[in-house]
Amino acid sequence: MAHTTKDKKKLLLRVRRLRGQLDSVERALEKEEDCSVVLQRLAACRGALGGLLVEILEGHVRQHIVDPDKRPRSPQTDAAEELIDVIRSYLR
Repeated sequence: MAHTTKDKKKLLLRVRRLRGQLDSVERALEKEEDCSVVLQRLAACRGALGGLLVEILEGHVRQHIVDPDKRPRSPQTDAAEELIDVIRSYLR
């Protein structure tokens, strides 16, 4: 997983941000805050997790499915770009 090693710092920052958001959900539940507050925080967590998933999936497709050293604009590369766009729009 060379792409995760290359982007390790950025990915770890996303994980830490997500952990902080989950901690805020836990605190809201412990304080018995209004359900709308909890739902809003959960939605933020879902978005953050989706963003992390997109980053790793995109790197995986670019590095392991489409060979970056072969014909940079092949039909396979175009299909991979379309797949990445669909995944990005679906998960965010």
